[in-house]
Amino acid sequence: MADPSSFASPDQFITKHLNLKFNVDFGSRVIRASASLTVRSLQDALTQLVLDTKDLTIKSVVVNGQKATFVLGQSHSFKGTPLEITLPFPLTRGQEIIVGICYETSPKSSALQWLTPEQTAGKKHPYLFSQCQATHCRTIVPCQDAPSVKFTYYCQVSIPKELVALMSAINDGDIPDPEDCKRKIYRFRQNVPIPSYLIALVVGAVEGRKLGPRTVVWTEKELMDASAYEFAETEKMLKHAEDLVGPYVWERYDLLILPPSFPYGGMENPCLTFVTPTVLAGDRSLASVIAHEISHSWTGNLVTNKTWEHFWLNEGHTVYLERRIDGLLYGEKFRQFKAVGGWKELQNSVNTFGATNPLTNLVPNLHEVDVDAAFSSVPYEKGFALLFYLEQLLGGPDIFLGFLKSYIQMFAYKSVVTEDWKKFLYTYFKDQADILDKVDWNGWMYTPGMPPVKPKYDMTLADACIALSKKWVQAKESDLNSFSDSDLKQLSSHQQIEFLTILLLEEPLPVSHVKRMQEVYNLNEVKNSEIRFRWLRLCIRAKWDEVIPLALKMATEQGRMKFTRPLYRDLYNLDKARDQAVSTFLQNRSSMHPVTAMLVAKDLNVDAS
Repeated sequence: MADPSSFASPDQFITKHLNLKFNVDFGSRVIRASASLTVRSLQDALTQLVLDTKDLTIKSVVVNGQKATFVLGQSHSFKGTPLEITLPFPLTRGQEIIVGICYETSPKSSALQWLTPEQTAGKKHPYLFSQCQATHCRTIVPCQDAPSVKFTYYCQVSIPKELVALMSAINDGDIPDPEDCKRKIYRFRQNVPIPSYLIALVVGAVEGRKLGPRTVVWTEKELMDASAYEFAETEKMLKHAEDLVGPYVWERYDLLILPPSFPYGGMENPCLTFVTPTVLAGDRSLASVIAHEISHSWTGNLVTNKTWEHFWLNEGHTVYLERRIDGLLYGEKFRQFKAVGGWKELQNSVNTFGATNPLTNLVPNLHEVDVDAAFSSVPYEKGFALLFYLEQLLGGPDIFLGFLKSYIQMFAYKSVVTEDWKKFLYTYFKDQADILDKVDWNGWMYTPGMPPVKPKYDMTLADACIALSKKWVQAKESDLNSFSDSDLKQLSSHQQIEFLTILLLEEPLPVSHVKRMQEVYNLNEVKNSEIRFRWLRLCIRAKWDEVIPLALKMATEQGRMKFTRPLYRDLYNLDKARDQAVSTFLQNRSSMHPVTAMLVAKDLNVDAS
């Protein structure tokens, strides 16, 4: 099957190993690099190799030491440009060659964000981080940028000696750069085969602190105490994950807390999970992001979706595992409560896209679709809902976990499509095929909107949130004095998030109500980013002008897309705030992550260039 997001032909060639040399130049914001790809031919008489590239300057190509001719093919708006290499000799099936490429990245590489010292916590040194998922690795390495291709890698990175380099790999020591006494070379090895989107690099004034036998937390020293406190339970989560699905094969599980412009909650780069500082709530209440990224060590990094159309295989299973870890840490009622919240997140996404939008399919067609633009909570929460529903149909959590463990063992180190998963499900539960036959597979997989069936949820922890939200929705002006600060004090921060999520699915509240809510709950002062985000959206929808500056502040002081995009969208939809939203975005665009800036520009109908 062809990968609609890549030019490479994994049916003809497969990359087995990648040897990289990076020279990171902060002055010109480029990486000067060489890549040696060990490539195996899967067919006879092949004479051309095609790799994915985007915004790369290719200087030379050699094959087994012989000079090879190459051309850059026709450029595509988001896929980039195919690098077409004519091989100096035809290959036979099974033959391996080493393809050496000298090249340079562009300052506008979408995988890289170059931060000025002012954009860091320390304010003294520049900072660089990468984000290759889904299809941005091609902007830093000419490669088969398709999740069906997995390879090991080795990398040597030359950087200014006062900084530190980290990668999604095991540190293999560092040496002074023999060519420049002001620089240092860091070396890394990744011995477990990974897809290209899991290559990750960071260079900055970061330091590490040991959290457990396998874990170091890395961050700028200004964030170190808060980070070490927040993620102190990492080893415990890692052990729970191993109890659920088997041994952890990646040797290290380090965490890196990034500057605020990092566009995601977390990124499961092997050996080095990237984390947004917006989860530093001070009370560990948002640390389940780590349970999610840990779970990816099995579902995503070990068993990988073959193309991005099957992204739910990565994310649905990971959310399922994350919530199983939550259940072990905080009890089954909490797992059920998180599942209820997930259903609401799914409703939110479906409302944003529209219930007939094909991008709300569990398995969407991504032909000529930019993966970044298709990104939402659908693969996460519709995928989870399907697994949760199957758990209930097939005999409960323990029985379903047996399936999940076997699925991971069966497909470890491989890439799969939905059909592989479904076949294995039928094989594993062959005695219950009659039950599986009654599942509306087409409704779940290939139909837009909400799933055909809603799983059953234990509502114990959700009921209090529903009751309070109902009270606010039904309250007349004369009832507003009946609310007091004790309403929220009885709810955990997770329940407060759920209370606000429910209100966001209702008709907008009157301004009088949100003003009263601020009087009694003082939500403007809340530090928890998940609560703050929902509260600000609620106020914008109620057309309370006073929160416009607070919403703009949150949209700009961090760049997590989950928060920044909806806040900008809501402000844009409020007549009074539209011009301010656009002008604030234009002022801040240059300090945003390139993918975030591109998507917000689309949301605000601003010229993307």
